[in-house]
Amino acid sequence: MKGAVAAKAPVRVEVEAGKTYFWCSCGKSANQPFCDGSHKGSEFSPQAWKAEESGAKFFCACKQTDGAPFCDGSHKAL
Repeated sequence: MKGAVAAKAPVRVEVEAGKTYFWCSCGKSANQPFCDGSHKGSEFSPQAWKAEESGAKFFCACKQTDGAPFCDGSHKAL
């Protein structure tokens, strides 16, 4: 099951090596692309991802990706 579309473009984030990020899978978070707890009471839960190295990553915001938590271009079909 896919979450609600939060945006129709990925979100570029400068990640830090060793830090864990919690990607919003429900699409309801006000802190896109990351979880703010808005999924509580639903079947969704955040997806943890740990950065192995620092740098830019493009996190999915449409929530339709098959490569979560990253953009796979699914937003182009919306």
